[in-house]
Amino acid sequence: MDDTLCRPLTARFMSIIATIMNSTTGQPIQKMTFGRMPKPWATFHLENGERVTADRVNVGKPAPGKFVAPVEVWVTPKG
Repeated sequence: MDDTLCRPLTARFMSIIATIMNSTTGQPIQKMTFGRMPKPWATFHLENGERVTADRVNVGKPAPGKFVAPVEVWVTPKG
């Protein structure tokens, strides 16, 4: 028997869609999908190829009747 049927749905389909925010301007830079919740020290590449490290990660409250909570990853780009 396939054990994927026994796992909860969140284990199979959970990915985090985060808004990448600029710490200096407060403006959103881009949206990014993570396989799991990013850590505050996570390092990744933006769409423009720039490598950045997360300053902080904010998780908001879900909208009424919704399950998905907004996630913001704040970074300080060099350029």
